[in-house]
Amino acid sequence: MYCKFVWLALWLYLSSSAHGSNSSSNCLDAYLQDSALKALVRHRPQTGALYKAVLPRNLSGMEVSVVRLRSKTLWKLGANFSNFHIPPRTISVPHVRRMAIVYQNLGNWSSQYYRVPGYSLITSVVGFLVYDASNVRARGIRNTSLSLMGKPISVYFSNLTLHHDMISAARCVAFRPNGTIYFSDMISPNVCNATDQGHFSIVVGLERKHRRWYLWVVGIVLGCGGLVLMGYFAVVLIRHLQTKEIQAMEKHADDGDIFCNRWIGNSKLPSATVTRTQPDLEN
Repeated sequence: MYCKFVWLALWLYLSSSAHGSNSSSNCLDAYLQDSALKALVRHRPQTGALYKAVLPRNLSGMEVSVVRLRSKTLWKLGANFSNFHIPPRTISVPHVRRMAIVYQNLGNWSSQYYRVPGYSLITSVVGFLVYDASNVRARGIRNTSLSLMGKPISVYFSNLTLHHDMISAARCVAFRPNGTIYFSDMISPNVCNATDQGHFSIVVGLERKHRRWYLWVVGIVLGCGGLVLMGYFAVVLIRHLQTKEIQAMEKHADDGDIFCNRWIGNSKLPSATVTRTQPDLEN
């Protein structure tokens, strides 16, 4: 409850500078759990029915729902709600008669509360937490864990569309309530496995973007280098043609009239000798 009041009092500050730490996400879980259990009390819930919690406007984009189940129902049939399929032969630890499963979809708030260094989230963070629901009106409802005796829990990301070249790079990530992060491979496109409650998403490594930028930079450098080489060879070709022309003029001078050679700048050019016209004498 302390986390709930702290979170509500500092909301305006956290909304502009949230850092996704374990403490802030735990406080958010406490507030969303309280909102979900209020939905159960308000609806006089039926066992096995999913109810949507009402959230304030400043949490627009988040979705929270809750279902209350008997432990024997979870053991026999499992639970298939929201983005999760909890298989049969699953029990709560410690054992409780009834449990409340709170489902979360953080939507556009995902990156505010959950970050993975070196990776980028490509889906919303979804999660579920299990509580003892023997008396939903009681204060201090305790959290319980799940023990799987059969298949693992399946997490579905139905709104994700992956390109073929991204499937091999995408990885499942699980955020545990204690702050630890676990990576795993997708069992099929848009589907991850889980072994307990927590929050989940799909990520891709940021270094793939860096490699693409690196390829662009290399291409630009090679292109500029090619233009410089083309310019250099063009200058060499022009000088070669000028030299050939001068040699042809010198050869013509050797075959006919004799011209003197003079240096003009860095070029040696033929020049005719200056001959003064002799005057004609009249009688």
